[in-house]
Amino acid sequence: MTLKLRPLADRVIVEPVERDETFAGGALVLPETAKEKPQQGFILAAGPGRLDEAGARIALEVHVGDRVLYAKYSGTEIKIDDKKVLIFRETDILAVVES
Repeated sequence: MTLKLRPLADRVIVEPVERDETFAGGALVLPETAKEKPQQGFILAAGPGRLDEAGARIALEVHVGDRVLYAKYSGTEIKIDDKKVLIFRETDILAVVES
């Protein structure tokens, strides 16, 4: 996916990772409204970082390609090329998933 967005300051663009909806004993199809929002995703783009009071740039702790956990209802969801992505601040990221 070629991303045509450049996040500003301490914002990141995350592609949510959909959880598997397969259950033991057979497949159950859930309507979109009943599914929980994913809380994990991969960072597709990251801004340069925020500025402190003195004007110095504070770099982000996350990087493009990191798999992250984020708060359930954080961020702004947008569609790019029929793909849902989230834009939110680095402070909405709860953890980086280590492999």
